[in-house]
Amino acid sequence: MYELKTLLPQFDIKLPTCMYELRNVSLSAGSAPCPQNEDTAAILQRQEKVLKQLEELKAQLGLMRENLGVKVCEKSVQQTTASNNGGLKEVPLHDVVVNGHPNFIPYALLALKNAWRDLFTIDVKTFTHSTMADIGPAAREFEANLAKIAVNEALPKIKVTLIWKNCEHTEMISSPTMYVPIYGEVNIIRYLGRVGPPEYRYENSPLCNEIDAVLDICYQLLRCSTHKSQVAMVRLLDKRLNDQQYFGGNQMSVADIGVYSSLIRMPAIKDKDLTPALLAWRKRAKLITQI
Repeated sequence: MYELKTLLPQFDIKLPTCMYELRNVSLSAGSAPCPQNEDTAAILQRQEKVLKQLEELKAQLGLMRENLGVKVCEKSVQQTTASNNGGLKEVPLHDVVVNGHPNFIPYALLALKNAWRDLFTIDVKTFTHSTMADIGPAAREFEANLAKIAVNEALPKIKVTLIWKNCEHTEMISSPTMYVPIYGEVNIIRYLGRVGPPEYRYENSPLCNEIDAVLDICYQLLRCSTHKSQVAMVRLLDKRLNDQQYFGGNQMSVADIGVYSSLIRMPAIKDKDLTPALLAWRKRAKLITQI
């Protein structure tokens, strides 16, 4: 046979001394117990102990989850019904947070709290963010009017935390686990109208599209930059009111709440800018909203 030449030179390999040396734990058949076997048994024993501790921890977390679920259910308000809420699934309501600027007071919260006095409770707590040095007299009066309305624990209830802060838009956080904002007072009214008393839910109403159209006009009204454009939106509202008592027909609806709150937030709109029909409607709405 041919003799192969060594391609690589012989080197003396020195193992590092900074590493642990692993023992050979493998055993041949019939061999006697040795220190390596004892180490293996100790490792298996520790492994069993760790697995047992993990099972105990899993049981504790499961118990905590059950207790947390009970507390959430206790804090939630009455579930919505699919038959009266546009086919929505029945889910418990969570507390919501509304961020608002004192220059854009969400009067709809006060109007709904008064209108729903005997039907549904909106428990509003107010706080001031560090970005606001002073909320002003109008916001303080708004807080005082909210506090005058007693909370009826016997009625279905939703808790609202109103935080005065330096923000551009009024926004509501409806999810307790993630930041999912609902922008604009009109859209907050829509949300509360869907989860509030059945008398104010309009998903199955034949006037559903009409109510949404009125709320859309309110959204545009609040964003008008000139008095001329504001009056133009008021004229559209007058056409929507037509010969009805309210914007939702002959009964108060969330559309009336949106219009009433929007007009309060627009001090530039005077009585002379309102038609006789709107002036008469405003008197009727004031008796219910008490603002």
